[in-house]
Amino acid sequence: MSMKPNVVYQSAREAIQCIRSGDRVFVHTAAAAPQLLVDAMVSRSDELRDVEVVHLHTECKATYAEPQHARSFKVVSLFIGSNIRKLTNDDSAPGVDFMPVFLSEVPLLFRRGHLPIDVALVQVSPPDQHGYCSLGVSVDAALAAVETARDVVAVINSNMPRTHGDGNIHLSRFRACVEDSTPLVEIAPEAPDAIQDEIGRQVAALVSDGATLQMGIGAIPNAVLNALGNHRDLGIHTEMFSDGLVDLVAKGVVTGKYKKSHHGLIVSGFVMGTRKTYDFVHDNPGVRMLDIEYVNDVSVIRKQPKMTAINSAIEVDLTGQVCADSIGSFIYSGVGGQMDFIRGASLSEGGMPIIALPSRTGKGLSRIVPTLRTGAGVVTTRANVHWVVTEYGSVNLFGKPLQARAEALIGIAHPDDRESLSKSWRDRRH
Repeated sequence: MSMKPNVVYQSAREAIQCIRSGDRVFVHTAAAAPQLLVDAMVSRSDELRDVEVVHLHTECKATYAEPQHARSFKVVSLFIGSNIRKLTNDDSAPGVDFMPVFLSEVPLLFRRGHLPIDVALVQVSPPDQHGYCSLGVSVDAALAAVETARDVVAVINSNMPRTHGDGNIHLSRFRACVEDSTPLVEIAPEAPDAIQDEIGRQVAALVSDGATLQMGIGAIPNAVLNALGNHRDLGIHTEMFSDGLVDLVAKGVVTGKYKKSHHGLIVSGFVMGTRKTYDFVHDNPGVRMLDIEYVNDVSVIRKQPKMTAINSAIEVDLTGQVCADSIGSFIYSGVGGQMDFIRGASLSEGGMPIIALPSRTGKGLSRIVPTLRTGAGVVTTRANVHWVVTEYGSVNLFGKPLQARAEALIGIAHPDDRESLSKSWRDRRH
C-alpha cells in the first residue's frame, strides 16, 4: 500500500529566512536553478550583507550579481553562463568573480571545507511514497552541496523529472520546501551551419563502433551527433547531454554494449535541453545521473573502451595549447570538465581525445594562432592535446615535436591563413 508523504510548504520568502548575512549560498545548476528562491533571496537585499553566492552555470536571472546589490551579495562562479558573463568582466561589479577549477574537483571544494556551504538552494522532483525527492536534471556538484550544507531549501516542482542514480534526497534533509509547477527552462538545440556540419563529419570519422562518448552542448556537438547515425553500439559516459543524444538512442545507435562500468547504461552528471530530454530521463532506468566527482574522475573515464572525448576551444596555438575559457582576458565560460575527459580519454585503451573548432571566428579571424592572446587561459596543455579537428581536416599531435605540431595545425587552418601562420612560426623559431 502506498502512502503519500505529508509535505509542509512555505512561501519562497518564508523558506529563505534561514539565509543570514555572511552565509555562503549554493544555487542549483543549469536548468535546475530555482528562480523562485533566487528572487526571494534578492528581495531581502536590504537586510542581508556579504552573502556569497556560489554556483556553476545557471539558467536563471542572476539579479543578485547586479551592482545595486553589491553590499548584499558577492558572487563566485565556478563556470560562467550568459547570465553572469558581462558582470564577471565588468569593473562596475567588483563583487562578481570567477574561480578556475576542474569540474571533477568542485564537489571537493564543498566536502573538504574549502568552500563550506551554509545554505543550498535546489529544485527537486515531488517525493515518492517513501519521502525521497530527486535532484532530477542536475546531480553534478549539487549533491555535494546538499550533503554538506547547514540548511537545504528545496523547490518541489511537479515538472522536475525523477532520475535514477545518486540524486535521491529525503524530505527530512530539507529545512524548508516551496511548491511550484513552473516548466523547466528549455534550451533548444543549436542548428549547425555548413562549417559545423563538416566538422561533425570529420569528428564522426574518428569515432569507432563500440566507443564510449563524452560530448557537450552546442552546434558542433550537435553536428557530431547528427553524423553518427550509422555507427553501432556506442556508449555514453559524459558530464552532460542534450536532445541530440536522445535521437541517437531512438535510432538504436547507443547501446552501451561494450562499456566496462555501468554496462548498457547512459551515465551523466546533468542534462540541459528541451522537454524531449527531460521526458527521456524521467524514471528511465537506462540513465544514471551521478555525482560529478565520480563521472569526471579520470580513473573512471579511462576504464571505458575507446573513450572518445569531444570538446571545443576558443583558440589553439601552434604548439597545441588550448584556450577554452576566455577570449584573451575576457572570461567566457570556465575550465569545466575538458581536462578531466581529455586526460581520461588519452589513457583509455583506443581512446580518442578530440578538440574540435572552426578554423575561423565569425569575424574571420583564425582560431589557430601563432600564440594565444594576451590574458588567454590554457585549459588543456600542449602535453595533453592529441586530436585537433577543423572543417579542413584532423591531425594528431601526440608524439609530435613543436615543428611537426605547427606544420600539422597550419595544415588544418583556413587556407587564407596558412601563409601568415607559417611566417609567424618561422619568426617565432628564429
